[in-house]
Amino acid sequence: MQKALIGKKIGMTQIFDKKGNVVPVTVVEAGPCTVVMKKTIENDGYEAVQLGFGDVKVQRVNKPMMGHFKKADVAPKKTLKEFKLEGELNVGDILKADVFAAGDKVDVAGTSKGKGTAGAIKRWNFSRLKESHGTGPVARHAGSLGACSDPSRVYKGKKLAGHLGCEKVTIQNLDVVKVDVENNLIAIKGAIPGPKGGIVVIRNSVKA
Repeated sequence: MQKALIGKKIGMTQIFDKKGNVVPVTVVEAGPCTVVMKKTIENDGYEAVQLGFGDVKVQRVNKPMMGHFKKADVAPKKTLKEFKLEGELNVGDILKADVFAAGDKVDVAGTSKGKGTAGAIKRWNFSRLKESHGTGPVARHAGSLGACSDPSRVYKGKKLAGHLGCEKVTIQNLDVVKVDVENNLIAIKGAIPGPKGGIVVIRNSVKA
């Protein structure tokens, strides 16, 4: 059964398991997520639900989105995402952290930290050039980009310096260590993408 929640990354900590071993975990405020819209085959050609997470001030919502929330009779939400979830879900239903349980395998997707413009060594793990015999004055540049006469151009997709980070990253097969239903917190083993306060999506693992 497909399960998913939108959450906010709180930060990392560590907890002890039953054997006394230290387990590094990332704490995520998962939900509550409200069903804002339900798509059907008759109206939209496919089945899906739109979940909303995080309250937002009314004055920060534009008129089209305000009409969208009023039609669903739900409070305005900051983040909206669509999922193909199984089961009977209707507009107004609320999904909480108890969607997942300790021991579940999940995939977590988020936006990685932006690192600005980075060189080829940091961005693509290039080896630096020799620091002698005419390769200077900089030993950390990318080096030769290709042949001069044929094809007389640089192929698209060439690994070069450029913008690093701030892209969607998914980490698969992470373990749910603990679920705190009262506070809507989920402790996931290991690190997940993004900074503290970043929005993440938790789904049940597709490869478990």
